[in-house]
Amino acid sequence: MKIGIIGSGAVGQALAKGFQQEGHTVTLGTRDTSKPEAVQFNKETGISIADFETTAKTADLLVLATKGLVAADALRLAGIAHLDNKIIIDATNPLAEKAPDHGVLHFFTTLEFSLMEQLQQLAPAAKFVKAFNSVGNAAMYQPQFKEGKPTMFICGNDEEAKKTVTGLLTAFGWETEDMGTAEAARAIEPLCILWCIPGFLQNRWTHAFKLLK
Repeated sequence: MKIGIIGSGAVGQALAKGFQQEGHTVTLGTRDTSKPEAVQFNKETGISIADFETTAKTADLLVLATKGLVAADALRLAGIAHLDNKIIIDATNPLAEKAPDHGVLHFFTTLEFSLMEQLQQLAPAAKFVKAFNSVGNAAMYQPQFKEGKPTMFICGNDEEAKKTVTGLLTAFGWETEDMGTAEAARAIEPLCILWCIPGFLQNRWTHAFKLLK
């Protein structure tokens, strides 16, 4: 597929390289195509760099990998009409710009309405699937744990979109648990808070979640 990544930070770059490894044609979308980090990434990987609108227009499937605070703006820059009927893997978290309390991050959303639900409302014809928000970028592609494959929790309103994302996650080395419709993002997004606590308190950033059944 033609995969477009909206967001050129560490998460976007890690996922772009993973999709490239799996044989997809990847474009890394950025607000500023001339910024040194993006230019260097292009030189190192051969992955194309483009603005958000071009990335959205040319992709079969999109990954939203910006900071949560600017996720809506990024989609507007991409062009809401360019998102119609496209799968958008939503890797964002609604992190507030506030220092954590004893390792516990702050969100700008509530448990009654998740960031992904807000984004789905903004782009109602897009097919959002929450994924990749509850693990660090170093383990997003082909994670290696002695206990076996970690679990990626996903949700979204379109069943076929979730099947497609599950296939991609399987190729990336994950087992997938479908938690249902977009409302489940209210539970999945806070996993980011839980994942980060050992990092802030003990400098442990290499773990992942696994659902035992």
